[in-house]
Amino acid sequence: MPPEQSPDVKFEIGHGLFIDIVGYSKLLIHEQTEQMQTLREIVRGTEQFRTAEEEGKLLRLPTGDGGALVFRTSPEAPVRCALEISKELKKHPELRVRMGIHSGAVNEITDLNEPTQLFCGGKVANRPGWQSHTTGPMLSAIAD
Repeated sequence: MPPEQSPDVKFEIGHGLFIDIVGYSKLLIHEQTEQMQTLREIVRGTEQFRTAEEEGKLLRLPTGDGGALVFRTSPEAPVRCALEISKELKKHPELRVRMGIHSGAVNEITDLNEPTQLFCGGKVANRPGWQSHTTGPMLSAIAD
């Protein structure tokens, strides 16, 4: 007999944009700090980020060398956000970023330390490159 699910488990469709800085661990500490600050400013400056944040429809997950943004708005939101980021990255050739997009069933959970994570079809989303066991591949590319 399958185990019963807790009544407060609510799955919804999340549309994720996963971002990381290429070669981050090879950078000097001050370079890591500068690149992360630049990336943070670029991401927070996008219309998609600001709109979803204002509507309470965005979950931000840090990953150390980037982050994951889960939009609960539309499947187009992470794509538009990635395009906005790519456009701004052209002004910062020293900052090489890898981005991936995935949509799938998610459930927001809290771990022992209280940060919010997403449970995604058998995996916890907390790193770029995450893939759930749901259908469909994760699309990724290096922004040039």
